[in-house]
Amino acid sequence: MRPKKHKTTGSNDLFRARLDQIINMKHELVLLAGKVDWDWIDGEIAPLYSENGRPGIETRFVIGLLLLKHIYGLSDEGVCERWVHDPYFQFFTGEEFFQHVFPHERSDLSHGRKRLGDKLELLLAESLRVAHEAGALRGQDLQRVTVDTTVQPKAITFPTDAKLLHAAINGLNRLARRHGVRLRQSYSRVAKAAAMMAGRYAHAKQFRRHQRQLRILRSRLGRIIRDIRRKIGGQPALEEAFALPLSRATQIRSQQQRQRGWKLYSFHAPEVECIGKGKASAPYEFGVRASIVTNNRRAPGGLFVLHAKAMPDNPYDGHTLRDVLDRTETLTGCSIERAYVDKGYRSHDTQNPRRVFISGQKRGVLGVIKRGLRRRSAIEPIIGHLKTERHLGRCYLKGRARDAANVILSAVGHNLYGVSPVKSS
Repeated sequence: MRPKKHKTTGSNDLFRARLDQIINMKHELVLLAGKVDWDWIDGEIAPLYSENGRPGIETRFVIGLLLLKHIYGLSDEGVCERWVHDPYFQFFTGEEFFQHVFPHERSDLSHGRKRLGDKLELLLAESLRVAHEAGALRGQDLQRVTVDTTVQPKAITFPTDAKLLHAAINGLNRLARRHGVRLRQSYSRVAKAAAMMAGRYAHAKQFRRHQRQLRILRSRLGRIIRDIRRKIGGQPALEEAFALPLSRATQIRSQQQRQRGWKLYSFHAPEVECIGKGKASAPYEFGVRASIVTNNRRAPGGLFVLHAKAMPDNPYDGHTLRDVLDRTETLTGCSIERAYVDKGYRSHDTQNPRRVFISGQKRGVLGVIKRGLRRRSAIEPIIGHLKTERHLGRCYLKGRARDAANVILSAVGHNLYGVSPVKSS
C-alpha cells in the first residue's frame, strides 16, 4: 500500500527535543534536504505500490537513507547505525524529533532498492536539478559531454578452477541440508584439502600434481550431482529447487580454463562477466561494464555525472554510444552539441557522427574542439572518486538489477556531494 505522506506538526514536545532546535540549520545536510523535491519523488514512486495491504515506509525515509549511504560511502548496516546517533541524518530523512532507536529494519533498504528498479534514474535527474538550482551546474555545461566506460567489480574471489569446483561442492551440500536431502557422502573435507593443495601446486608450478587435484574435485562434484538427481527424482518441488544450482554445478564441472564462449565465474553470482580493459595492474576484472557521462567543461561545482548505466553482456563501447547519448539528453533536457570519447568508441553508431570526437583524432580538430579533447581525460578522476569514495569500486549487491542500481546510486551520491560538499568523518 502507498506510504503516508510526510507531515511535520511544528509543535513542541515536553519530553523530546526538536531537531531544528539542537542542530545547526546552516549545515550542509540541512540545506541539501531543503533543496530536494521530496513531494515530486513521492508522486513518481507512488505507482509502484499496490492499493491494498499495510502502508509502506515513508518515501523520504527510504530514499534519504539510500542517498546518505552513497554520499558518505557507507554500508547498509553502517548508515542505519550512524542514523541513530547523528541528528543531521535524522533531519535529512524527515524526522522532527530526535530518535534513540532505529524505527525500521536494515532489510528495508534492500526492499526499497528492489521496489525502485528503473525509477532510480529519477534520483539522478533530481540530483542534476538540485545542482542546477544551486548554481553548481549551468545549462551550457550540458551541451558538451565526455563519455567513458569502466568496470564495476563484483564482490567475489578471483575465480580459479579449484575455487569454483570447491564452491559448487559446498553450495550443493548446503542446499541438500536445507531441503533435507541426505547424501551418500558430502566430500567436504576431501574437497577442502584438494582445493588447498591445487592452489599450492599451481603456485609451485607443479602442474601435473595441480591437474590431479582438479580431477579429484571434478570427480567428487560429479558424484554429488548424480547422487542428488537420484534422490530428488519424481519430486517436482525438489526438482524445481535444485534445477538452477545443478545446472551451474554442471557448467562449472565441464568448463575448461582456456575454452572459448560463455563461462561461469561464480557459483553464487552467475551474472559476473570477465572484462579485459588492457590495464597492466588488472588485465582481467570480474563484474559488469558501466557507462559514465560527465560534462566536459568544468562547471562552478566541478564535474557532475550526467548519466550512469550498467551494460550487461559486455557490449562493444561503440555500439552503446547512441543509446547513452539519447538517455543523457532525456535526463538533462538539453541537446548534446559535442561528445568526446576515447579510441574504444571507434565505429560508433550515433545518429550524427560529426558531433562525436575521438581521442587522437586530427582531422577537423581545431581551437575549442582541441581543448575539449584535451579535457577528455578529466573523466578518469571522476571514475576514481566513484570507485574509492562511493560504491562503484566493489558491488556487494546480488543480481543484475542490483548492479544497475549500485551504478546509478553511486552517481547520485557523487552529484549531491558536489552540490553540497559534505565532509566525511
